[in-house]
Amino acid sequence: MVGTEGVELLSRAHTYLSEVVAAVPEQAWGARTPCSEWTVRQVVNHARLDQQAYGAVVTGHGLPESDPFQPADALHGDASAELDAVLAGVRDVYDGLAGDDAQVPTPLGPLPFPLAAAAAAMDAAVHAWDVAVATDQDAPLAEDVAEGIWPVATALVDRLRDANGVFAPAREPAADEGRAAALLAFLGRDPHWTPAAS
Repeated sequence: MVGTEGVELLSRAHTYLSEVVAAVPEQAWGARTPCSEWTVRQVVNHARLDQQAYGAVVTGHGLPESDPFQPADALHGDASAELDAVLAGVRDVYDGLAGDDAQVPTPLGPLPFPLAAAAAAMDAAVHAWDVAVATDQDAPLAEDVAEGIWPVATALVDRLRDANGVFAPAREPAADEGRAAALLAFLGRDPHWTPAAS
């Protein structure tokens, strides 16, 4: 049985990332992002390497050529097409997994299939949002995608934040904001971040 719910969430996150990266203006690749140490180009390199790792740890080949947290600039020529090729490969890997797999290898350790797919989706969707706001695109993180990501965020993020410093400290979202803003705040981002305010 194929886990269509997990694959659908991952597919939507990949589509979000793909569309946002395709719309980056040429002059914006060096723009600042909510990841304070990284430019748009570095975030896209990191996201591509992370997604490559999600596929590679399952198949045992095609590991990223550099550390996603020290992302070498591996985007040459058409950065959008290069990213899309990686995303298609990862979707193919997850399409071939059983939805009831209890232990799917991930860069974060083995996870049940739904959490593994959601972890890859979280990485793709949140970095898509980073790039979108950094380049002034009207492309918000969808509420239902954020809702699908919540289970893996609550299961893993605090541990990763404490042990690896991967995420900034959680922020308190406004009480009247939706699930996407709450997720971004939980992941240490300001849901209202703008380049001008950074």
